[in-house]
Amino acid sequence: MIYEDLPTTPRAEELVDKAFSRAARAGRAKQGREAQESMLRTACNVVADNCDNVVQSWPDFRTVEPFASEIADAVVRRTTDPRQTDDGEQAGLDALRASLSEVSWAARQTRSIRDETMSKVYQSDADTARKHRKQAFARVADVVDEVRDDLRRVGAARDALKDLPEIRPDEPTVAVAGYPNVGKSGFVNRVTRASNETAAYPFTTRAVQVGHVERDRVRYQIVDTPGVLDRPAAERNDIERQAESAVRHLADVVLFLVDASESCGYPLSAQLRLRDELRERFDAPVLTARNKTDREDEARAGTAADVDADAAMSVETGDGVEAALELALDAAPYEPEIPPSRQE
Repeated sequence: MIYEDLPTTPRAEELVDKAFSRAARAGRAKQGREAQESMLRTACNVVADNCDNVVQSWPDFRTVEPFASEIADAVVRRTTDPRQTDDGEQAGLDALRASLSEVSWAARQTRSIRDETMSKVYQSDADTARKHRKQAFARVADVVDEVRDDLRRVGAARDALKDLPEIRPDEPTVAVAGYPNVGKSGFVNRVTRASNETAAYPFTTRAVQVGHVERDRVRYQIVDTPGVLDRPAAERNDIERQAESAVRHLADVVLFLVDASESCGYPLSAQLRLRDELRERFDAPVLTARNKTDREDEARAGTAADVDADAAMSVETGDGVEAALELALDAAPYEPEIPPSRQE
């Protein structure tokens, strides 16, 4: 994920303390007017450079992969306070971009204060230079205070995004869907064995499992996204719907697990309605795998047989699991980019 290397965002108090403490050290190395010049230059550069570093470390969201952009929007909406305006609320990446713009303004304003005050200091004696420097410090502190909330918002977004599961939009991906307790996590665990990673997206309280399988030297991602594709859209909140939109960009195929035994606690009819809804919402193929075949008793055998399934399996016993996986991988064709041959 492109957000893992984002640097820590300083809080306003931290930034001011850092700038003024370094300025004090710089001033002790000189005397008179030169000391004031050095303190002024050091403090302003620390503030401006740190603000620039915060802004420049973020990607241009207009150029990143749709999955990375939309997942960031969902996460930021969940983890930061939206900025309320008279015309409605500004949230997600819109609020983050606005805050980054404000932090960039703080960098420019600080350099302007530095340049303006430096010209005054050059023409002053030591005592007058000290007064100019103190006035500049007060103005810089006010500038940083103006972007206090923006620094906090950027920092909260960074903290939430840096620990997202490693999901690569450039790798072929199977999204495993279905109601809770139908065996999605068990399927991901079994087919990926020890290669799965688990992390929690901030918009859901449950862990997202990301596993990998390799076939014909191609690595496939197997993703279980609880809280995103496990109930009808009408029951999801805005953040979860945004997250589902991100998964739509990511998935090359959706493997929908159905529990015909209904031991998951949800009627088969509801499960199939969710499957049909995903078929309408996803451009990628949606395949159906009937799971828990070992629990289908004779009373439900006819009902299970009526399920329009592409595969039948039992994650618990392992029967049919590899076949279901192969079916999903076949439906996620991948053509690696082949570099042009070298001209002799």
